[in-house]
Amino acid sequence: MLHLNTAGLVRRSLLLSFVLAGIASCSDNEPALVEAVIENTGSSRSAAQIHAATLVLDAHADIVIPSTSRAYMSADGSSKVVPAKMRAGGVDAVVMSVAVGPGPRTKEGDAAARAEADEKIAAVHTLIEESQGQVVMATTSDEIIAAHEAGQSALILGFQNARSLQGDVSAIDEFYAEGVRIFGLNHLGHNAFSDSSRPEFSGETGSFEVTEEHGGLSALGVAAVERINDLGALVDVSQLSKAATLQVLELTDSPIIASHSNAKTVSDVTRNLSDEEIDRIGENGGVIHVAAFKGYLINISEPAFIEKLVALRVAAGISEEYNYPFELYWEIDDLAQRSAFTTAVSELLGPATTDNMIEHIDYIVGRIGIDHVGIGNDFNHGSGIDDYNDASEAMNLTEGLLERGYSEEDIQKIWSGNFLRILDAAAGI
Repeated sequence: MLHLNTAGLVRRSLLLSFVLAGIASCSDNEPALVEAVIENTGSSRSAAQIHAATLVLDAHADIVIPSTSRAYMSADGSSKVVPAKMRAGGVDAVVMSVAVGPGPRTKEGDAAARAEADEKIAAVHTLIEESQGQVVMATTSDEIIAAHEAGQSALILGFQNARSLQGDVSAIDEFYAEGVRIFGLNHLGHNAFSDSSRPEFSGETGSFEVTEEHGGLSALGVAAVERINDLGALVDVSQLSKAATLQVLELTDSPIIASHSNAKTVSDVTRNLSDEEIDRIGENGGVIHVAAFKGYLINISEPAFIEKLVALRVAAGISEEYNYPFELYWEIDDLAQRSAFTTAVSELLGPATTDNMIEHIDYIVGRIGIDHVGIGNDFNHGSGIDDYNDASEAMNLTEGLLERGYSEEDIQKIWSGNFLRILDAAAGI
């Protein structure tokens, strides 16, 4: 099922222990430090130098608030993209997503979603204020680059789930005024704006499957895409249904982003992008950001695996009929049982590494080119793999890409160059 490079994993883990802390502690990335790192670790000169010189940007992580499940956090209970981990991993910028989950599609439910979104924005501002200048908010490529050059960590605000808009497209302007520059209309189920890539219960078949409510985007969704374009922000198609994604691509005036999506042909789950979507995103000039989320990375089509997964679903009391391992975990009311289910599924999936991420990168690059792929890990919402479980381990991906033949220019495009290009394009720069 998996194609692991064990020797590479061990070597890159050693690299992490010695290299990244040293690079991150030196604001100027002195050549002497790189030389010392190479001598102590045996790492290639190119890997150390390239990572130190690259603006490393993660296009998707969730904002941590007190109600965030500890199951999504690092082992120490902190965010996987806390500034200290960013510095340790040489990560210069992260898109922090103002994400809310599914909930009652009522006035009260939407109000609760907006309150959660506001709480998350406030949490980001508090983090910045408490950083004493080490962390800054950025809304443009120039600001991201300036922060990198100043040795600061840059945070960019994203948005996920139009429930927070409370049915009012003009609320997009309010989030934009707060600094949001990436807007995703959906998260974990249909809403008033768009259909989801996630399975929904079908009354006709009596099973959970990908169903349509709006046939893609609703009239509200169309208006939202138009308003996001008008503001010069990016439309994020991760989590949208295939029909909704294709409609966005027809409507948009600028390149789009898939902030945390992988390739369906490599891992056949509903959450991943089909070849048609990938091809259209390439034609649009957009960028697909691959996630370090094992449920999106691994081929789960083997009958023996499916049989074991069905048994776990039955034991948890959730539907058997869907093709993404973790789907519908939120329907398990008891938090301990929910955690037990997701842990059991993770153990069933087995290990995943940056090698699996690079399989998806290879596939996307092969179809639409190096200018259309990036990294969006989905940290703080269950993401993380054996050698890339938080921001501190970002170097492992650079090392893996170099081993697979990607050039320094390629790696710089993957880490941030492609993202910065479409951010500028959306803003009309």
